[in-house]
Amino acid sequence: MKKLLNKYIPLAYGSYFNTVALFSKEKAAKKAFTLFCSPRKGKVLEHQKEYLDSAKSDIIQVDDLALQTYHWQGNNETILLLHGWESNVFRWRNLIEFLQKENYNIIAFDAPAHGNSSGTILNVPLYTTCTNKIIANYNPKYIIGHSIGGMTTLYNQYKNPRNTIEKIVSLGAPSELSEIIGHYQNLLRFNAKVKESLDLYFKQNFNFMIDDFSISKFSQSISPEGLIIHDEYDLIAPFRASEQIHKNWKNSTLVKTQGLGHSLHQEGVNTKIIDFLKS
Repeated sequence: MKKLLNKYIPLAYGSYFNTVALFSKEKAAKKAFTLFCSPRKGKVLEHQKEYLDSAKSDIIQVDDLALQTYHWQGNNETILLLHGWESNVFRWRNLIEFLQKENYNIIAFDAPAHGNSSGTILNVPLYTTCTNKIIANYNPKYIIGHSIGGMTTLYNQYKNPRNTIEKIVSLGAPSELSEIIGHYQNLLRFNAKVKESLDLYFKQNFNFMIDDFSISKFSQSISPEGLIIHDEYDLIAPFRASEQIHKNWKNSTLVKTQGLGHSLHQEGVNTKIIDFLKS
C-alpha cells in the first residue's frame, strides 16, 4: 500500500499543477516551486539530541528565520559544515570526531526547515543567504558541504567571494539545476506549460533561468583550493556532476569512491578530508 501511495501521490500533484495552470500559470509555478523546496523529513530525532547537546548552542537570526547553530570549540582553524537535503547537523557526527582529534574549531548549523531551525522550505539561494550570514559571524577558513550543502558552498563562494576562505570540500554535490528540475518533472509528470511557468518563476524571483544555474559553470571563478569527493555509483547525485565541477574548478582535486553511496560519511572519506585540510 505504501509503495502504491509513493507512486501515485507525486502523479496526483503533477495533475493538480496541470489543472491549476489552465487558470493561472503563476499560481501553478508557485505551488510547484513550494513543493519542490519542501523537505519531508530532517528534523532532529530523539536519538540525535544527546549528541547535539554536546555542542555550544546558539540561534542566529537571518531575516525571519531562526537558525540553530552548533559550536564544538577548538584552538585550530575554524571549519563550517553544511549538511544536505532532509538532514541536519547530526549527519556530521563521524567527521566531527575526526576534526576534534585535530583540535579544529567546528561550526555547523541546521538549514532552514531542517533540524531545529525554523522555516518551511529550502533552496540553494536561501541556503546561500543563511550561509553568508554564518560566515560573517564566525569567519571560517575551511568549509565542507554535502549534497545541496556542497552546491550552496560553491554557489556562495561564486556569489560572495571571500579571500578568507582557503579550502573547500564538496561531498556528493549535484551541479545542474536543469537536471534536478527534469527529475522533478519526470516524477510528477507535470506538463510543459507548468515547466515554462516554473522557469519564469525562477527568473522573476532569483534572476536566473533554470538552465543558467550551473555549479560547474560557477566553479570557473572559484579560487580556494578544493577537494571533491563523489561516489561513482551515487544514486542521488550523478558522479558526472563532480566531474564537470572539477573540470572547471582549476584548483581542485577529484576523488572517486566506489560503493560508498551518497552519504560519504565513512572513515576513509573522513581521513581524506583531514589529510586535505592539514596539507
